[in-house]
Amino acid sequence: MNNVDMDAAKNHFANLIKQQLKRVESMKKEIDWVNYGSLSPIIIGICGGDGIGPFIAEQAQRVLGFLLKEEHDAEKVEFRIIEGLTIEKRAEVGKAIPDDVLEELKKCHVILKGPTTTPRKGDPWPNIESANVAMRKELDLFANVRPVKVAADGIDWIFFRENTEGAYALGSNGINVSDDLAIDFTVTTQQGSERIIRLAFEYAHKNNIDKVTLVTKANVVKTTDGKFLEIGYKIAKEYPEIDCDDWYIDIMTAKLIDPKRRTQFKVMALPNLYGDILTDEAAEFQGGVGTAGSANIGKQYAMFEAIHGSAPRMVDEGRAQYADPASMIRAAGMLVRHIGYEDGARKLEMALDICGQFEKKLTITGRSTGASGQEYADYIMDTLQNPELESKWSSFQNS
Repeated sequence: MNNVDMDAAKNHFANLIKQQLKRVESMKKEIDWVNYGSLSPIIIGICGGDGIGPFIAEQAQRVLGFLLKEEHDAEKVEFRIIEGLTIEKRAEVGKAIPDDVLEELKKCHVILKGPTTTPRKGDPWPNIESANVAMRKELDLFANVRPVKVAADGIDWIFFRENTEGAYALGSNGINVSDDLAIDFTVTTQQGSERIIRLAFEYAHKNNIDKVTLVTKANVVKTTDGKFLEIGYKIAKEYPEIDCDDWYIDIMTAKLIDPKRRTQFKVMALPNLYGDILTDEAAEFQGGVGTAGSANIGKQYAMFEAIHGSAPRMVDEGRAQYADPASMIRAAGMLVRHIGYEDGARKLEMALDICGQFEKKLTITGRSTGASGQEYADYIMDTLQNPELESKWSSFQNS
């Protein structure tokens, strides 16, 4: 063999197995879901992140403050700005999340987070783990929930993407066995698969949705994806009123753009990587990843974010103020619903639909040819204040 240290490779793999078995044991411990109604105040952390993150986070915070003004004035909610979740500081300390930042995050009940930069090979930054992945692990945010709705096309999807396993769980822990061979790892557990799939079925059950689709590549990735699929069908037996089917990720990407098939999908449960790919594709129907929000849900914490990256080029070119804040504002709406303010969340979703899909009085182009993020946030808040908001939204839906 050429430059192969078999003992080092075996030890590396053995350590990964030990870490994952330790994680499995922690998942076996029963933890109750947090009751936001019992919290006073509910602490909402705001992290700007990198690149365009601070720009769009500022606009999302403005809308959040507007929507929860009464609750904030009554000290039922508190906003906390958390600094330091930047690539510069993460690179300086050599950690995906600096210790002091993680300590502050854990003092919050829910978090609204701007996009963060994840170094890739060839970047000037050290090889540190994604801040997103690290936060999902540290706060056990096992469910990534991404809705996509386009009424005019009959699209009403919600994706339940497993958040703490799969290829992302060990993505920074691969090994160069030799100059010729590099190996990465993927991981699937009984407990991790059960909780995300059950959450998808529970959502369908509570919302009277009669179909859940499992997405894998179990015909090729037989062990891990096969386990996910097997668990999915086992759980499906507990919900006889819900039809369960499964699709492979490659054909699923095709069927989402098939007008004859795509309206038949409703709730989807997926392993980590497939969920990332499919939800980016799905967001294009709604206007692109710049319009899509994302919830990262755990039993004790929750984090809400845009699904796109930090777009450093926009900052370098002086265009960050023209970044589309709709993704983070939609995430803010998901946050509002999660902590129990259903009516405010519903109205914000209506305003986002009116501004982004129907009325379109302002357009974001990412340049000075379109509206700035601040102007667009103002447009959304003006629409929220319109006493005819609900009737206007209904008329668009029925047109």
